[in-house]
Amino acid sequence: MLKLGAGSLLSESWLFFQKFMRDPRKMGSILPSSSSLTRSMLKRIRWEQAHVVVELGAGTGVFTRAINELRRPDCEFLVFEQEEELRERLAERFRESGIRFAADALELGRELRQTGWGRADAVVSGLPFANFAPGLRRSLIDQIKGALREDGVFVTFQYSLQMKKLLTEQFDEVSIAYVPFNVPPAFVYICRMRTEQQIQR
Repeated sequence: MLKLGAGSLLSESWLFFQKFMRDPRKMGSILPSSSSLTRSMLKRIRWEQAHVVVELGAGTGVFTRAINELRRPDCEFLVFEQEEELRERLAERFRESGIRFAADALELGRELRQTGWGRADAVVSGLPFANFAPGLRRSLIDQIKGALREDGVFVTFQYSLQMKKLLTEQFDEVSIAYVPFNVPPAFVYICRMRTEQQIQR
């Protein structure tokens, strides 16, 4: 995994903090995700099989950077970040990587159709669902479910178990991992639908 110098980390943390102070509900946290949380999130993906990966709520690009290093050369990568300055910084930083950037996660299905890549093998989310109105949460989950392949995985993190009820209602399999080494400590949700093969067994 790419290692940043102390200056880069401080710069990212300061930018994240500034954005948090302007709009705490949109950012969800005062600091970017830790390396422990990043590892816990991304180890849930079958990288040797993944052809399309989507990230929602990229922020300063902690997950973006790690996903870009883990994906195979033929794995397409679509990244959503609504905050314009953050999205433009990421697009500039990864301008030679072939990553596609978009603004609105509610347009996930349309963006994937436009690419012609087909459905996603994995959707990784840093969105602060707990801060969203119930209708928006459900709309986002509908977009995610519609975007995933039959055997795909949705991985997200939250700072509480508030999303457990909704996710267990919407997905057939939901497991939760606790990551204490993050500020604040986080819960990682790993969500899957049953495949046709599993249903027939």
